[in-house]
Amino acid sequence: MPIRQATMTDLESLVALDTIAATSPERQAHIRSWIDAGSCHVVETNGIVAAYGVLTYHFFSTGFIELIMVGAQFRRQGHGAALVAHFKAICQTPKLFTSTNLSNQGMQTLLRSAGFRTSGYIDDLDEGDPEIVFCLRAG
Repeated sequence: MPIRQATMTDLESLVALDTIAATSPERQAHIRSWIDAGSCHVVETNGIVAAYGVLTYHFFSTGFIELIMVGAQFRRQGHGAALVAHFKAICQTPKLFTSTNLSNQGMQTLLRSAGFRTSGYIDDLDEGDPEIVFCLRAG
């Protein structure tokens, strides 16, 4: 699966596949800033942007997968797993973190199958749906 760094020409496609960006100018601004920072990566299928992910180093100067978003028609086809594998390969720190809501069983399964382990919980971000923090150590 081809994965490449996103460019501004991808912005419209990323906004279209993102379930939040269609109605959130704030998320659109985040996508734009992730592209500008070189943190946003896309998966293409037959020349169409099928998924994107964001890898930053703002979390205690450690690699952190901020987001993985797969277009509805491309789910359950390995795009999320490909992005996680890509981020594991390019991460510049010995630990890679990410998080997901307790309700997001699909992402939890994906992360565990990629070798991540539960590292902790954060309450009070989304009412009644704690955030689970995951960590993967290099080596």
